[in-house]
Amino acid sequence: MVPHIEFDNVTVKYGSHVALDQISLTVPPKSIIGIIGPANSGKTTFLKCINRTIDFIDTAKVEGNVRVSGDDVRSLRNVYELRRRIGMVFPLPVGLPLSVYENVAYAPRRSGMHNRHDLDQLVEKCLQQAMLWDEVKDRLHTLGTKLSGGQQQRLTLARALSHRPEILCLDEFSIAIDPVTTMKIEDVLLELKNEMTIVLVTNLVQQAHRLADQTAFFNQSKLVEIGDTEKIFTEPENKLTYEYVTGGFG
Repeated sequence: MVPHIEFDNVTVKYGSHVALDQISLTVPPKSIIGIIGPANSGKTTFLKCINRTIDFIDTAKVEGNVRVSGDDVRSLRNVYELRRRIGMVFPLPVGLPLSVYENVAYAPRRSGMHNRHDLDQLVEKCLQQAMLWDEVKDRLHTLGTKLSGGQQQRLTLARALSHRPEILCLDEFSIAIDPVTTMKIEDVLLELKNEMTIVLVTNLVQQAHRLADQTAFFNQSKLVEIGDTEKIFTEPENKLTYEYVTGGFG
């Protein structure tokens, strides 16, 4: 089976600073991988390499190979098509200055979906998956930026799902969302892995424990350990991994 995501000896530098140091790992399709580790260990940089938003950073230099479905992402001519295949949710909401409805409908319209009935169904489905539909169904034409911070974050998730990605990258998606809603979204993510591969960067180690099929522990720009999640949390091979997942540091 071809890995859905593959990092082959990837090093990323911002000027002289090494953000990722010789990272190699594979992610099988239709699974959840948890990426854990302390701040500044390279987790967000890892995500940015997958959909090439690392390109937006002028000082970034990438060595090694990142592949999606066997294709080297840095060799793909159409980077916009790559980013349509990969949904991205960042820690803080980045809302478009559009209505709630148009925030979700924007990407499908750009890709050629113009039938109102189809758009209505897709917008409702994505907002339901983001646990936001019940709160906004009567104000779909309100500016998305008028929603609360937690609602805007869920709107960002709905927008990421709207172009039906094959990979969903989540970078601390629950930082602005209340715990009860977070747990409901986690249930949705477990269902979504039947349709897509999910890369979950989280500082909540128990969130990775609950959701991930495999977990990778990063520290000081290096991949310390990767393996089956239950093994990482109960019998890790590296002492540093054990100390992190048990709260010894972080």
